[in-house]
Amino acid sequence: MSQTLAYKILENHLISGTLAPGEEITIKIDQTLTQDSTGTMVYLQLEAMNVDRIQTELSVAYIDHNTLQTGFQNADDHEFIKSVAKRHGVLFSKPGNGICHQLHLENFGIPGKTLLGSDSHTPTGGGLGMIAIGAGGLDVAMAMARGTYSLTVPRVIGVRLTGKLKPWVSAKDVILYVLQQLSVKGGVGKIVEYCGEGVKSLSVTDRATITNMGAELGATTSVFPSDEETRAYLASQGREESFVPLAADADAVYDEILDVDLSSLVPFAAKPHSPDNVDSVENIGEIAVSQVAIGSCTNASYTDLMKAAAILKGRKVADNVSLVIAPGSSKILSKMAENGALSDLIDAGARVIECACGPCIGMGQSPRSAGVSLRTFNRNFKGRSGTKDADVYLVSPETAAISAITGVLTDGRKSDITIPEIPAETFKPNDNFIVYPTGCNKSNTPVEMGPNIKPFPLNEALPETLDAVTVLVAGDNITTDDIMPSDSRLLPFRSNVPHLSNYCFETIDTEFPARCHEVDRGVIIGGSNYGQGSSREHAALAPLYLGIRFVIAKSFARIHRSNLINSGILPLTFENQNDYDNLTLGRTLVIENAREQIKNDVIIVKCQDCGKEIRTVGNFSELEIKMLLAGGKINMIKGE
Repeated sequence: MSQTLAYKILENHLISGTLAPGEEITIKIDQTLTQDSTGTMVYLQLEAMNVDRIQTELSVAYIDHNTLQTGFQNADDHEFIKSVAKRHGVLFSKPGNGICHQLHLENFGIPGKTLLGSDSHTPTGGGLGMIAIGAGGLDVAMAMARGTYSLTVPRVIGVRLTGKLKPWVSAKDVILYVLQQLSVKGGVGKIVEYCGEGVKSLSVTDRATITNMGAELGATTSVFPSDEETRAYLASQGREESFVPLAADADAVYDEILDVDLSSLVPFAAKPHSPDNVDSVENIGEIAVSQVAIGSCTNASYTDLMKAAAILKGRKVADNVSLVIAPGSSKILSKMAENGALSDLIDAGARVIECACGPCIGMGQSPRSAGVSLRTFNRNFKGRSGTKDADVYLVSPETAAISAITGVLTDGRKSDITIPEIPAETFKPNDNFIVYPTGCNKSNTPVEMGPNIKPFPLNEALPETLDAVTVLVAGDNITTDDIMPSDSRLLPFRSNVPHLSNYCFETIDTEFPARCHEVDRGVIIGGSNYGQGSSREHAALAPLYLGIRFVIAKSFARIHRSNLINSGILPLTFENQNDYDNLTLGRTLVIENAREQIKNDVIIVKCQDCGKEIRTVGNFSELEIKMLLAGGKINMIKGE
C-alpha cells in the first residue's frame, strides 16, 4: 500500500497500536530536546521518576530562553538543568550557543528519526525529514525515561508545491500564505507534508522556516522529503554521513491537498494580533515602523542573516527605526564575523544581541508604547513582545531589512536593490559550548537546586463527584501566553509555580487568581482553539495549583489538551456550542459519577444553579482515562 512520508516514518517507529487516523499509537522516540523555559519542570519530573539513564539515542538540554540574568534565578535554573543532564546522560548546550531548533538542525537532526521536544516549534526538524513533535514537558520526560511517546494518529495534509520563488519572496512568505489559507486551527489533528516539484527549489533552512511555523497551524508536525538539498546541508555541517534519502510514495494519497504555486507568491505580513491575519505587504501599505527585529528559531539561519546583511550593506537604518538582530547560533555568528557580514550589519546601525530567543519570547527588546514592530518571528499575540499596545507584524528577513532602511513597511520588489545568491558555506565543527556527561551518573553527580526551584504541583485522584465553580469565561483563541504570561519579568520564575500562579490569566482577568482562592475547585469556560501557542505546561500547572479541575471549551489546541490531561485536569468540549452562552461566572457545575462518566464519549455536566444539563465530549483514549483517574501522569506512573 502506498504511503505518505509521515506514515512511513511513524510505521518504522511503531511499537503498538494501529497506524490509522484517530487510533492511539505508541512510537519509539530517538531524540529529545528541552529548553530552559520548560526544562526545569522536565528535569524535576525526570528526577521524580527515579530514572538512572535516559532511554533515547540522544537527548539535549539547550539554554536559549532565560539568558537575561538580572538575578540569581535564571543562573540557578541553568545549573540545575546542567546537573540533572549530567546525572542522566543528557548533553547540555550552554547559554550563548544559540536557539535550540537551529542548533539541533545544525548538529544533531537526522532524516527519518523521531524527535520530541518541550517546545512547540520542535517541528523545525521536519525540514530535515524528521518526525519532530512539540509536546508538554512531562511527555518529554517520559520519552527520556522510557524512549516512547503515545499519540493519536493524525490525518495528513499534502501541500503540493510547484514553481519557484521570485526575488524578494522567501520561505516565510510560503508559510504565511499557508496560514492565510488554513488558519491557526487548520492543522489541528493533522500532519502537514510538503511534496511536489517545487520542494527541490527550497533549501533545508527554507524548509525549516516553513515547518517551524507549522506550529502556528496547530499541526502535530510538518515534514519535507530528504533529498539532495538535505545531503548538501548536512555536508555543510560536516555530517553528510547522517544523510538518508526519504520521500512519500509517488502514488501516496493525502487526506487533503493544498496546491501552492511558489512563483505566484508575493511578500506577505501577518498583521496584529494573530499569525493567520495575513495580507500582502503591498495591500497593507507603507505604515511607519519604529522597530525591526530579525532572528528567532524561524528566521535566524545563516542564509536569512546573510540576505539581511546584503540588503543593509553600505546603507543606513532609518532614524525612526531600532534594528535588532539575534543570530540563531554561535556558528552562524562566528562565520559572519569571519566573512565581514557582521560588520555590514553593525555599520548600517543594527544592534546585534546574543544568540538566543530574546525578543521573540518577550525577553528584552520590547517596542515603544503604541509602536509598530516588524519581526521575523513566529507569533504576534497581543502583549507577547512585552508592550501591550504595540502592533507586531510578522515578515520575512528580506522585508524586515528593506523596511529598516526605508522606515516604513516596504515591498522589496519595488526597490532597486538586488539580493545576491548566498554561496554555500562549510562550517567548522565546534562543540565548545556543549557539555558531554562523560563518566557522570546519579551516584557521583548531585543535583544543584537553588531556592527559586519549587516542586511541581500534583493533582489528586479523580473523585466520584467532581464539582467546581466557574472562575473564568474566556473567548476564542486563548493562547498559552494569555493563560501563563511569558516575559522578562516572569520567565525567571518558570521553576516556581506558586509564584507564577499569581499572574495566571493576567492579560485577560487580573482577578482570576483571587477568584480561584475563594473557591475549593474551579472550572474555566473557553471558546474555540483554547490553549493555542506554546507547549509550556505552566499553562496547565498554574491553573492546577489554583484549584482548576476541569475546563469546558468549544475546542482545544493539541498540546495544551495533552498538558491538561497530564496534570489530571479534564478537558471537555461542548457537544452543543450554544451551551457556551449560558455559562457565567459563579455557576456551580457538577459531574456526578465522574470516574465512570469519563469512560463515555459524552459526559453530562449539571449546572446546579440553573438546573440545566450540559452535554460535553471527552473522547478520551484508554491511556488518557488512566491518567485522569489517577489525577495525572505522574500519579499514574507511581501507581504502576
